[in-house]
Amino acid sequence: MDRKVDVAVIGGGPAGLAAALKAHEAGARQVLVMERDSYPGGILQQCIHNGFGLHYFGEELTGPEYAQRFVDQVEHTDGIEVMLDTMVLSVSPDRVVTAVGKAGLITVQAGAVVLAMGCRERTRGALGIAGTRPAGVYTAGCAQRLVNMEGMMPGRRVVVLGSGDIGLIMARRMVWEGAKVEMVCELMPYSSGLNRNIVQCLEDNGIPLYFNTTVVEIHGQERVEGVTVAEVDPATRAPKMETARFVPCDTLLLSVGLIPENELTKGTGADMDPVTSGAVVDAARQTTAEGIFACGNVLHVHDLVDNVSREAAIAGENAAKYALGKLNKAETVRVMAQGGVRYVVPQRLVKGEGKAELYFRVGAAFKPARLTISCAERVLVSKKKLVMTPGEMEKAEIDLSQVDGDVTVRVEEG
Repeated sequence: MDRKVDVAVIGGGPAGLAAALKAHEAGARQVLVMERDSYPGGILQQCIHNGFGLHYFGEELTGPEYAQRFVDQVEHTDGIEVMLDTMVLSVSPDRVVTAVGKAGLITVQAGAVVLAMGCRERTRGALGIAGTRPAGVYTAGCAQRLVNMEGMMPGRRVVVLGSGDIGLIMARRMVWEGAKVEMVCELMPYSSGLNRNIVQCLEDNGIPLYFNTTVVEIHGQERVEGVTVAEVDPATRAPKMETARFVPCDTLLLSVGLIPENELTKGTGADMDPVTSGAVVDAARQTTAEGIFACGNVLHVHDLVDNVSREAAIAGENAAKYALGKLNKAETVRVMAQGGVRYVVPQRLVKGEGKAELYFRVGAAFKPARLTISCAERVLVSKKKLVMTPGEMEKAEIDLSQVDGDVTVRVEEG
C-alpha cells in the first residue's frame, strides 16, 4: 500500500498523540499515526498510579486516564488516522516511511515526519553483573506490566537495583501487592528519580534506600536465591568487596536507566547528541534532517509526561507548518552545556523575536545552585535555586531578541 500524507507520526504514545492533534490543529489535513502496539497510549497503559496531568490538565490522573484524554480527542478528530499493529521499518531522509502491518508492506510519503518512539529500559546484559542466569531478574517496567496488566506477581521477596522513577514506583507496588522489598540499591550518591517518589514510594512504606551501593553478584540456578550487594567507592564506583553481604531474595528488579529508541532516527542521517542519545534539534524540534522532527522520550528522557505533551505539541505544530510550506528557514546558533550541566534541549536556536524554553539536566547534586544562561558577554538568565539534582529536569525561558550568537547554560555551586 502506497499513500501520501501531510504529517506522519511514528509512535502512538503520549508524545505521538499530542503531536498528531497539534499538527491537525495547525492545518495538516492528513495526519497518520503508526503504532506497533495493539492499543494507543504507549507506556501509560501500564502506569496505573496517579500523579499525571498536574501541570498539563491541572488535575491528578492515572497514566491510563491521562492517555485516554488524548485517545478520545484523536478518535473524534477527522483527518487523524491511527494504524495499530504497525511496525515502522525505516524513515528515509526524504521522508518516505516504510512499515509493515495488517495491510502488508506500507510505504508512506510524508510532507513531514514526527519521531515519537519513546524509550526502552537498560537490561542486565548492559550491566555485566556476575552470576548465573536464573528466573526472577526483571526490568522494573517488565514487572510493572506483569503486575498491572497481566495480573501476575514476579516474586515475593524483592531487591531493586537503581532508584529511577519506575523502580521506586514498583518498590511501592510490590509492597502493596504483599511482597517484601528488602532494599533499593543506588550506585550513585543521589537518586535518579523524583524526590516525591522517594518520599511517597519508599519512606511512606518503610523501604530502605542505600546510596553508593550496587549488586555485584546474582545467586541461584533455576530461580534467584539471593544477591550480593556491596558499597562502592564514591570516586571510582568500584565495589568495595570488604563491605559485601548476601541478601536473600527471589526477585531482582532493575531500574538502571532508559535508552531512547533512536534506530529509526539514525537512519534519517540526523545528527545525534552523544549525551541524550537523541537527535540534535532546534527550538521547533526539527532535526538536522530537514522536515523530520523529534519529541518526547525519543529525544531526551523526561521525568514528567506533562512536559512530553508540551514538547510534542511544539513538534507537531512545526511539522504541520513545514508540510504546508510555512516554516521559515533561518540561521541557527548553538546552545552549549557548561559547568555542571549535562545537556540542553534544544541544542540550536533561531535568532529573532519571541521566547524559547530550554530544558536541561545537571550531572550532580547542587545545594544550593546558581544557574547562568548567557550569550557572549550578555547574561540572559541568572537565578539561584536551593537544590538541583540529576533526577529532576530543569527548564528556563530566554528572550530570543537578545540572542545574537551561541548560548551557554551553566550551573555552579552556590
